[in-house]
Amino acid sequence: MATPHDPQQLLRQFSKNHEFFVGIDSDGCAFDTMEVKHKECFIPNIIRSYNLAAVSKYAREAAEFVNLYSRWRGINRFPALTMTFDLLLSRPEVLRRRHPIPDLAGVRDWIGRETKLANPTLKAEVAATGDADLAAALAWSESVNRTIGEIVHDVPPFPFVRESLETLKGKADVMVVSATPGEALEREWDEHGLRPFVGLIAGQELGSKKEHLALAAVGRYEPHHILMVGDAPGDMSAATANGVLFYPIDPGFEDESWQRFFEEALPKFLNEDYAGAYMDRQVARFQSLLPETPPWKPR
Repeated sequence: MATPHDPQQLLRQFSKNHEFFVGIDSDGCAFDTMEVKHKECFIPNIIRSYNLAAVSKYAREAAEFVNLYSRWRGINRFPALTMTFDLLLSRPEVLRRRHPIPDLAGVRDWIGRETKLANPTLKAEVAATGDADLAAALAWSESVNRTIGEIVHDVPPFPFVRESLETLKGKADVMVVSATPGEALEREWDEHGLRPFVGLIAGQELGSKKEHLALAAVGRYEPHHILMVGDAPGDMSAATANGVLFYPIDPGFEDESWQRFFEEALPKFLNEDYAGAYMDRQVARFQSLLPETPPWKPR
């Protein structure tokens, strides 16, 4: 069993029962939870925790762009927080209001040296350093989790998620690969009866998505037998960094993406016919949907 000092042992001990492995992201990929979590939980708590009512319109636009509508969609909450503040500080409309915007120096420093960007490691760092920036970020993150626990219920998986998992049963080992806290993941997968389909639910406490794939799958399965399914560029980067396959769930077109996966991509993957031109087409379409430049900046 994993100890509190080595939670990643759970990944190393992932049970291989089949020749194929599928990692599936959760928020915005298996479940339609990205919009509600960010718009109702993350962003209101950013405005409240950092006293941004004076620039709330711009804070909301910046956070929505980073977390939902850009190539940074789906990144860990702490780097996303610093990026949101960077975008705020770059807007003339915000600067003209002369409202103080924190620079989050302590958070940036912690991000630069920590690989497990999660509340437990942040809490330990706050206890060790007493850093005010880190303490504020921890309070914000804990508030986000509380709000998610209060609000995000009864959000079902996208159509064809369950059917895809049923098809994979007996053919592939499946793992949830996510940057969401494990407690929320366990609750959501249990709530909708999907927990029995997966061998492990890996959240942010077990490291990055790249680490999840590297420790649980790479070297144990053939590279073309490993598939990551995700809705964000970070999911694709985790797959690419590990030399494995990627199938995108297109933001805004999730229902169509899952139907295509169930009817086309999944059979191709299990028949070893997914890599190459077919995957390239999926990735090209996906990348066209997520820009780097915010809509309020000149292109």
